[in-house]
Amino acid sequence: MSAVETAASSARRGPDADRVLTFVCVGLPLLGLTLFFLYPMAVVFLRSVTVGDGYGFENYSRVLGSSGFWRATLHSMLMGGATTALSVLLGFIIAHGLHRCAFPGKWMIRGVIVLPLLAPSLVQALGLIFLLGRNGVISRALGIEIEIYGFWGLLIANTLYALPQAVMIIGAALVLLDARAYEAAEVMGASPSRQFRDLTLPAARFGLLNAAFVCFTITITDFGNAAVIGGDYSVLATEIYSQVVGQRNFNMGAVVGIMLLLPTVVSYAIERQAMKRQQTGQATGQVLYRPDFAPLRDIVMAALSLLICAAIVAVIGIVVYASFVTLWPYNMALSPKHYDIRLAGGYSSLWITIVISLMAASGGTLAVFLLGLGLRRLPRGAAQAIQMLAAMPAAVPGMVLGLAYILTFNSTATPLYLLYGTAALIAIINFYHYHTQSFLTLMTGFRQLPQALEEAAGSIGAGLGRTAIDIVAPFIAPMLVSVFFFLFMRSMVTLSAVVFLTTPDLSVAAVTIMRLDDAGLTSQAAAFSTCVMAVVCLALLSMKAILALMGRRRRTKGAA
Repeated sequence: MSAVETAASSARRGPDADRVLTFVCVGLPLLGLTLFFLYPMAVVFLRSVTVGDGYGFENYSRVLGSSGFWRATLHSMLMGGATTALSVLLGFIIAHGLHRCAFPGKWMIRGVIVLPLLAPSLVQALGLIFLLGRNGVISRALGIEIEIYGFWGLLIANTLYALPQAVMIIGAALVLLDARAYEAAEVMGASPSRQFRDLTLPAARFGLLNAAFVCFTITITDFGNAAVIGGDYSVLATEIYSQVVGQRNFNMGAVVGIMLLLPTVVSYAIERQAMKRQQTGQATGQVLYRPDFAPLRDIVMAALSLLICAAIVAVIGIVVYASFVTLWPYNMALSPKHYDIRLAGGYSSLWITIVISLMAASGGTLAVFLLGLGLRRLPRGAAQAIQMLAAMPAAVPGMVLGLAYILTFNSTATPLYLLYGTAALIAIINFYHYHTQSFLTLMTGFRQLPQALEEAAGSIGAGLGRTAIDIVAPFIAPMLVSVFFFLFMRSMVTLSAVVFLTTPDLSVAAVTIMRLDDAGLTSQAAAFSTCVMAVVCLALLSMKAILALMGRRRRTKGAA
């Protein structure tokens, strides 16, 4: 058979095989979204309206008639609003300093600002206790007793936790501002303050709005900081935990979960619209802005940025330091004794968390890759509908998703009950908790893939499978690496999504830290937190090394 006949035969066989592979690529991830996202969320809703042997809204009436619920709701809204305002303000200061000012040491600020992302959320609360608690460093140095538990402590902890998100989102908006607009403004004699007011702020408005809604969502759904430093300041996340774990009232917990879901869905929808407006307003062919040194502006912005970073380093650094203190605060000699952890399962939860994180990262990366690959072969309308579904998990708080899983998988009415109490189920919830971010990141890589490459592969008889292996995967390899390590690192530190799924025989690192703190073993909680942060930092450095190596190889091939 000639080469032409072989190619023609492959082309005749290709479409059928490609259709089957496309169905698999789209069908398997869709099945996963149905079983592990849509189905559990439907169960939560049904449980919220379950009354005895029937259905009704009596549960909602009881919750809405409870003063405790309205107190927690008011507290959540106040905390969300205050944290959002403070996080966006501080985030704008740092982002403006990094992208619109000229001063040395920006690399250090970029490194420090990501530290809260490398630790469980409750680490911020632990650090504040060591700094400002009754036996805190600052409290003892000043000789005063600071009431850190409650609103103010939770506000500081939540702000530090949400700040990296605000910096990254606002920075992404500021870095896209066109330098030519500023050059024209200078030619026209506009002062720096006038340029800031008329150019910078309007162009960054969607970034600020996007950051505001992300910070708000993070704050009202966070459980770790509220559990450690919230004190009597109840919020909706702790109310769900109290209903489910404290009172074993799953139906009431489902109602509170649905009520918590409402503001996050609204917030997510508005944030998505803000992101679309920002992307629509971006012009092509922009000139990168390179700021000149302006002493008054840059010295002030550098000082403020370094001051904020110093607070982050102090809060996280004191946790590491306290883990080595013999007996806080009475014997400050350094000792590794707190790392001899035997309670709460010892280090077994750390090792199982690493295994779970690897499972979530590898399986999740493969799932979003298959989905992105299959969507390229679907009609536009069907692809957009599936993309909308794939983006939905971001609107569901971790506490609500965890509640959905325990209601769904802790029931013998479904064969999925076999997953309950296994590491696989925790890996699955970790993936679907961060499914949206992973999917959108990989879709960015797919959009950058030239259509001509796939068409060229198809013209020589390569099917979808061969194209995916030889063309698509190598091209978007950096995105695959980024998604893998993102899922691994987030799975290592997440608490809210998995707090309901741990059992006496199976726990995860973040839950162990919370249990050690609840038992009064704060120094051992600090030691365990330090171990988790060390693992995540190692993962981050590995990711950067792999991406740098891949970039060097690509440049070498390009030069050759």
